[in-house]
Amino acid sequence: MEDFIIIFLLSLLTITAVAIIFMRNMLSVIMLGSIYSLLSAVIFVVLDAVDVAFTEAAVGAGISSVLFLSAFAVTGKRQVLKQKNKLIALITVSLTAAALLYATSDMPYVGDPNSPAQTHVASRYIEQSGSEIGIPNIVTSVLASYRGFDTLGEVAVVFTAMIAVLLLLLRREEDQEIDREK
Repeated sequence: MEDFIIIFLLSLLTITAVAIIFMRNMLSVIMLGSIYSLLSAVIFVVLDAVDVAFTEAAVGAGISSVLFLSAFAVTGKRQVLKQKNKLIALITVSLTAAALLYATSDMPYVGDPNSPAQTHVASRYIEQSGSEIGIPNIVTSVLASYRGFDTLGEVAVVFTAMIAVLLLLLRREEDQEIDREK
């Protein structure tokens, strides 16, 4: 039954992604992006990764949607496609893909018992997190204590992105006021 639910949710996720690709109305794209994040969060809940689901729902469906809607309030309703040099974009995307493929070729296989995460870190978390942290849930102890600086860094990144979007929106409003005065 769980497999059926996951397959159904992944099908909805795929349909949503394809719909996003073909949309031209920016408000619809923003709403479908929020639905995509929410579906991802539900999949994480089904897979018993509630902590990841909470983060996906808060950041993906929550904060990102608010930032996109704020930007949408200042910009136009429809996407304006400009015919620029597509070769530069293709080269940039190709170089990025090549760099990512090269970087992932050195990674250990998923579930490899000899990977550094399995041989050094995981055993320490399993054996000592209860006594060191005092929290019986290993995932919570890892996120709250061992990876606390990572979590703080993620919060800082989201906050910085929010400030950048707000500054861009304020700049856009100033430009519009200058245009009105002319």
